[in-house]
Amino acid sequence: MSKKTTTLGIFSSLFILSSCAQAPAVIDEPTLATAYSPTHTVTQTDNYFGTQVPDPYRWLEQISSPEVQQWVVNQNEFAKPFLEALPLRDTIKARLTALWNYERLSTPFRQGERYFYYRNDGLQNQSVLYVTDNPKLTGEILIDPNTFSADGTVSLARTYVSPQGNYVAYGISDGGSDWTSFKVRHIATGEDLADAIEFTKFTNISWLPDESGFYYSRYPANAAGQGNDQEPVAIYFHLLGNKQSQDQLIYEIKANRSHNPYAQVSRDGRFIVASISEGFFANAIHVKERNSSGPWLKLFNDWTSRNDFIDTDGNLFFFMTNDGAETGRVIAIDYNKPQPEHWQEIIAPREETLTDVSYVGGKFFATYLRDARSVVRVHDAFGRFQQELNLNSIGTVSGFSGNAEHLETFFSMTSFTEPNTIYRYDIRHNQITELSRSKIAADLSQYVTEQVFYSSKDGTKIPMFLVHKKGLERNGKAPVLLYGYGGFNISLTPSFSSSRIAWLELGGVLAIPNLRGGGEYGAAWHRAGTGVNKQNVFDDFIAAAEWLIHEKITSPEHLGIQGGSNGGLLVGAVITQRPELFAAALPAVGVLDMLRYHLPSANARAWSSDFGLSENEAEFNALYAYSPVHNTKAGACYPATLITTGDHDDRVVPWHSYKFAAVLERDQGCDNPVLLRVETRAGHGAGTPIWMRIEQIADDWAFLAKYLNAPGQPK
Repeated sequence: MSKKTTTLGIFSSLFILSSCAQAPAVIDEPTLATAYSPTHTVTQTDNYFGTQVPDPYRWLEQISSPEVQQWVVNQNEFAKPFLEALPLRDTIKARLTALWNYERLSTPFRQGERYFYYRNDGLQNQSVLYVTDNPKLTGEILIDPNTFSADGTVSLARTYVSPQGNYVAYGISDGGSDWTSFKVRHIATGEDLADAIEFTKFTNISWLPDESGFYYSRYPANAAGQGNDQEPVAIYFHLLGNKQSQDQLIYEIKANRSHNPYAQVSRDGRFIVASISEGFFANAIHVKERNSSGPWLKLFNDWTSRNDFIDTDGNLFFFMTNDGAETGRVIAIDYNKPQPEHWQEIIAPREETLTDVSYVGGKFFATYLRDARSVVRVHDAFGRFQQELNLNSIGTVSGFSGNAEHLETFFSMTSFTEPNTIYRYDIRHNQITELSRSKIAADLSQYVTEQVFYSSKDGTKIPMFLVHKKGLERNGKAPVLLYGYGGFNISLTPSFSSSRIAWLELGGVLAIPNLRGGGEYGAAWHRAGTGVNKQNVFDDFIAAAEWLIHEKITSPEHLGIQGGSNGGLLVGAVITQRPELFAAALPAVGVLDMLRYHLPSANARAWSSDFGLSENEAEFNALYAYSPVHNTKAGACYPATLITTGDHDDRVVPWHSYKFAAVLERDQGCDNPVLLRVETRAGHGAGTPIWMRIEQIADDWAFLAKYLNAPGQPK
């Protein structure tokens, strides 16, 4: 998920909400729509291919200006007491706290002779990294991010353990920012080395087999000594013990600033593999012998497929790719004969979508999606099918990490109504052993998950998960939370959430459709929800709402919708297109100004693979037709809407939410509230401490409970 600015001159004084600090209980709901003080406007119009587009809230894009910061304070001072006074909020917060208070373990992984996993004892703000010399998950603390800050807002972004298990490079994020600083810890001593890496956002770290150093990707520094994400990253090599200023530049691409290379080292250390990303449809793969001064070999370079490096065996490179296979396959490429006519197909494509492949202990573990449910198949080293794991659940499987020489691997299984269960797979004896099963203080046996299929506007069949209490009465009165995403090849598969259990306990129903734009059915499914076809995603979501109403599961006065990031766009688009279908809406950290989303950074411009760009006429027309900021209508009755964002969000910058709140408050034609909650010391979602998540979800569920008329509301 180039910069263009317009000078607006000196801002006029803002209208201040003189009564915002008072509790909303004193505001009669029939006059709520008139309680907002108007947001200041400016005269700003942009010309797109002859279309004049006014942008009266352009000034809200200056998020660091005192005027905008004061506006945010005013919005929060209006929203916070309103939310705190919602009838069920305190009850919901207490229940969320109890539900979250259970031990959670991650799937362990092995490096050398050590095992690593994350653990949270229940209400720890951040999960803790543990290390042990056995796979029984009874280790010692290696890194505790709860010691990084008093309020838990500094998090452990990612970790990369060296091949022999002697070092860990770990990234730290402050306040939810995507910017990450790396340190290196000696695992045996628990002491940090002097090494420090800055100017990174999404980089992986790939260690040399001898652990003497690693490859990573970083942005150049600007004049102020900060990372400059207006430019692409370049690959560097860091030798342990050196300063970052001494790091060796390995590979950069100057011809296209949207091309960002990231490195992996082959298991034997012979090759460096550069995956060069541009958007979410395709990438290039360039390979080079690490100790050679020769040119890079361009194994994939036509930007027509997604290609993921798996492993090497001598001169053979194994890739998971959708080149020649919309749903994915595994191929082997000989370094000395890299032409496509010499490629070997190791695992052929299937009807199901291939989502992940690992090579451990001489076997390929291939994970597929069958109607958005996990299927795992095991193949031998030559790709011959051996078995399909018996999972017996509508769930999601993850894991299967390890090296070719390991004779064990680990995986986990989860579903909407089953917390994480962790297993060890003994490859030599083909035995699966349960290692850990999470236990939560709730009766999960009373809930059921079903999968239904409905028709979208153009007749396309869309699957949807429904989670609810057994014996659901179809009388149109159930409060339903319809959640969606629909983009960037991301698949919404079953996963456990203690917060969603709290919603089910309120008598709610959870509905999750697998919209086009996601990756559930391969590359074609993704393409069908992107660019000038993006309206398909909104049509799929609207059709889900109509199906739920037609089947008498709910009705418009009991139907709420939620989505974050690209899903925030989804929510914003459908409430401007079909406001009468929904009683409440929760757009979070949304991309909401589709004409200017690409301007903050080169990262945002990469989203054009899914959205298109307003710089191109056909794409401008499509974007302008659904951009939430540009499609509210004065006097329309919009659902009760709680817009949320974080002031440290440097992925989807918060001015998207600011501008959408301003236009929705301006145009709301009925008494449904429009609230903007801006979280301080928070970003796009990753690394948010538990206490803050509980507060946020208590707001969300209490808001939904009131405006969907969930059971338990005071009369």
